[in-house]
Amino acid sequence: MVPYILFSKVGVGFIRGTQVFNYQHKRTLVNIRLKWVKDRALDAVVTAERDLKAACVLVSIISSLSDGCLPIYHLSCHRGQLDLPYDLKVSTFIRRYPSVFLESHVLDSGGTRVPCFSLTPEAIKLRQEESNVVQQNKIDILNRLRKLLMLTRGWKLPLQTIDQLKWDLGLPYDYQHSVIPHHPDLFSFISLPDDRVGLKLLSWDDDLAVSQLQKNSAIQQEEEDVRSGCLAFPIGFTRGFGLKRKCMEWLKEWQSLPYNSPYCDASHLDPRTDESEKRIVGVFHELLHLTMQKKTERKNVSNLRKPLALPQKFTKVFERHPETPYCRTERKICDTVEERFAG
Repeated sequence: MVPYILFSKVGVGFIRGTQVFNYQHKRTLVNIRLKWVKDRALDAVVTAERDLKAACVLVSIISSLSDGCLPIYHLSCHRGQLDLPYDLKVSTFIRRYPSVFLESHVLDSGGTRVPCFSLTPEAIKLRQEESNVVQQNKIDILNRLRKLLMLTRGWKLPLQTIDQLKWDLGLPYDYQHSVIPHHPDLFSFISLPDDRVGLKLLSWDDDLAVSQLQKNSAIQQEEEDVRSGCLAFPIGFTRGFGLKRKCMEWLKEWQSLPYNSPYCDASHLDPRTDESEKRIVGVFHELLHLTMQKKTERKNVSNLRKPLALPQKFTKVFERHPETPYCRTERKICDTVEERFAG
């Protein structure tokens, strides 16, 4: 694991006080871009997990059926949820895991043998254990979903957007039917202006409107920083990540800027300032902490731009702060955002 540095404890270079806050609020963005270094260990983990996610989705689909067996042409209809390579057949993927899926055959209307897949006894047992874990942690699951909606404008999101995040958030595959209807006091299905179905949070909870950075600040940061609201992000450097002295000084100063909670209204911030940029990083920090493994795909973040009230070119923070979120790049496409914060 890479070493982590808590910049609020570095020492010199930190500016505090009300007068400084007024000055920093007006500071424009510094034109700087830090070195980008690949983390091959994290890249390998992300690649391996793609198969795990696809297999778990298939297990959820098959186990939801009364007879527990589904022809391949029905499973292929769910290909979009599996995120498999375009040249990989669903049947080929399933056959890679005989310890999870059993293959049999049924005859279609024309008498042709069609592959049909069910779950092995071991997979059924694991599926039951998963259901028990979900039941034991239902409060945590509910709070993750509530906090996600509390981050957004109007406390609402399209179901399509939540569906893309449900694996990362630890939501059950069928959360729309197994979770939401049991909490009519918290959630409501609504019709959005674009005719999509959305989910709306019905009430705000002040106890939940505390970011992870704020929770950790009491034990990780200096008391004076906590009182002034100048909370610093714990960050980690990938091996080979080097900073020039000028960049290090800029980063120390940026860390000392006021921290604006992602649960608070930030419409007063000028998007051209470093303070606004720190707020964007804070939103990512909190969003990633809501996920089970502190990571999500880039497309999921992009789909949240408007609901999270982020500026058009908000993804530039990945270029300017590679020491915080880590973006995995393939064919010049950032497809995964990884948490690089220590806490």
